[in-house]
Amino acid sequence: MANTPEWPHSLPTSLFEGLLPKIAVVLELIRKAEGTATPSAKQALLQATNDFKHTLAQARDYASTLGGGDLLVEEQDSIIAMLEMLKQHKKEQLTQFAECVGSLPTLAIPNAISSKMEIDSTASTPFTSGQC
Repeated sequence: MANTPEWPHSLPTSLFEGLLPKIAVVLELIRKAEGTATPSAKQALLQATNDFKHTLAQARDYASTLGGGDLLVEEQDSIIAMLEMLKQHKKEQLTQFAECVGSLPTLAIPNAISSKMEIDSTASTPFTSGQC
């Protein structure tokens, strides 16, 4: 809804978290001993129900304006394939790194790491320049 300026930028979790307590109030009022027998009980139930309906409508409006789902199936498949390739590449890098570290002599590890290791700042995974 337009009256909540934060909606386009952040998820109003309190809006959705407030739904459960509000429906609980409605159910509690229905289950009370007096139920809807007295005018004050009817009025309390009406107010609680309207409050729940209003909050639910706000949540529904927000949910319908959420971004996403704009990609075609082919585009989604392409992104998934790219991510799977990236995952496989990272797995291969980690396997290669583990093999290199495992093959180094125990006493030479600090010197070998400092002289042969570089840090790939974009991927945040170590890699060797050249061979082990």
